[in-house]
Amino acid sequence: MFCGGCGSSTSATPTTRKRADPRPSDTTIIQPLAPRTTVISVPVWPAGTGPTADQPADAGLPPVRPGGAHAAAPAEKVEPARYTLQFSTGETVSVRGTGLIGRRPLPQPSERFDHLIQITDLGMSVSKSHLEFGQHDGEFWVNDRFSGNGTVVRRAPAPALRCEPGRRYLVARGARVEIGDQFFVVL
Repeated sequence: MFCGGCGSSTSATPTTRKRADPRPSDTTIIQPLAPRTTVISVPVWPAGTGPTADQPADAGLPPVRPGGAHAAAPAEKVEPARYTLQFSTGETVSVRGTGLIGRRPLPQPSERFDHLIQITDLGMSVSKSHLEFGQHDGEFWVNDRFSGNGTVVRRAPAPALRCEPGRRYLVARGARVEIGDQFFVVL
């Protein structure tokens, strides 16, 4: 039976109208990560009272020597710095190391991340695994994982920078990273 006005099925239920998952082979159950991964809900900074950018941001990768080798690294291993990501959803996450951000972030079988950060986005503008982040020589970087709506880095006073998927971009403290309709500030 079909409706004469709109043509939809009158006998269909909400569960039968549901679209199939575009990733049908994705049946992995996300296991909890190490105890150092935390998400803390805090109020969002009121307008005009949040921290400001205190250093200029430099987009791009570390210098590269001819032949593809990266510039010399320090002799001793550098402990990753702690960064705080303050999301537009009101959550604040303290991170160190690498991670994935998205509606339902899922690493590939060969990947290992320190943090999997799930964002609630009812408009579904954020992809399931939207963004990868990490650190290089103590500096924070982001990498768009071929998301549907892309990633934009806003660093005052520089103009907004749309991230090319698959390429790492350095992000200074105080910069804003937009992912779909959501964003986070790196502190």
